[in-house]
Amino acid sequence: MTRSPHSLDKEFVVVSPEKHATIERFDSTLYERLDRDYNGFKGHDLISCHEFDQDWSAWEIHPNGDETVILLSGKVTFVLQLQEGNESVELDAPGTYLIVPRNVWHTAKTSEKSRILFITPGEDTRNREL
Repeated sequence: MTRSPHSLDKEFVVVSPEKHATIERFDSTLYERLDRDYNGFKGHDLISCHEFDQDWSAWEIHPNGDETVILLSGKVTFVLQLQEGNESVELDAPGTYLIVPRNVWHTAKTSEKSRILFITPGEDTRNREL
């Protein structure tokens, strides 16, 4: 069977608790659909790719699992808000990665165009202003 290639620039992959992968188009209604069509995203993971050329404007947290963050290009510093204080982790070469622990607020800073692959446990993800 021949399969067509896909692009994480236009589509994300939703991985169910049973490890079934579903392709979802990336548009303004994506997050509403994820919540509606995937039981509040309970037990699901989201594989996505984002490009940034400036610092994030918010913190985020994932209470239902660790998030894997893989640098594809550029240079990004992740700031993790830990009980003992903030910790900065620099990703500065393609293929470097970080595992953001469950329940850790985090944000990212970059001064250059950077591309990152995320594997995110999406259920109950929250954001707050910096």
